[in-house]
Amino acid sequence: MRTDDGVEIVVADLPGLIEGAAEGKGLGHQFLRHVERARVLVVMVDLAPSAMHSPAQQREILLRELTDYDPVLLTRPRIEVGSRADLDDGTWDWDGERVTAVIGEGVPQLVGRMVQAVTDARADMPAREAYVVHRLEGEGYQVVRDETGTGWDVLGREAIRAVRLSDLTNPEALDEAHRRLKTLGIDRALARAGAKPGDTVRIGKLEFDYEVE
Repeated sequence: MRTDDGVEIVVADLPGLIEGAAEGKGLGHQFLRHVERARVLVVMVDLAPSAMHSPAQQREILLRELTDYDPVLLTRPRIEVGSRADLDDGTWDWDGERVTAVIGEGVPQLVGRMVQAVTDARADMPAREAYVVHRLEGEGYQVVRDETGTGWDVLGREAIRAVRLSDLTNPEALDEAHRRLKTLGIDRALARAGAKPGDTVRIGKLEFDYEVE
């Protein structure tokens, strides 16, 4: 969710949180795992007279399930709100905040409270320690005389990767391998090493005669 002033928050709706969820009933643990990452909790109760439990009982059940799953959850900022306020005929007692999603009544105010609560929670989080990412430099390649003294071996990760194609007997694949080697500058490296036209060059499983283009 992005507000008009550019603040972004992620809202996870957990409609399947039922009594016994902390013990795995229904989809209990699958839903509750999402709650662990929430910085702010919004407890929403149903104000419609057709609800099975009163708003107070719904609140009690929800908070009990959260406590049974992880007591730390109740230490997080929490907003409590009654939904479907348009259907409230006075059957239930509820003095808290109300929203009517179908007509949007109270929704902007609720969103504003959520954004402010998340912003405050983010500000209270300890700053991350600075760290440095170390990356290994590429091994490059090296041109050396082979054991016979009549050819050349090109060693190194980059060179091997350049010719690691599925079928080097395929002319198109072979052309692609040569293109990659030229991009790496291996043809120039062979020339500097003293390679002559017709010398055998080996790179991994690829073997070819050196030619000057």
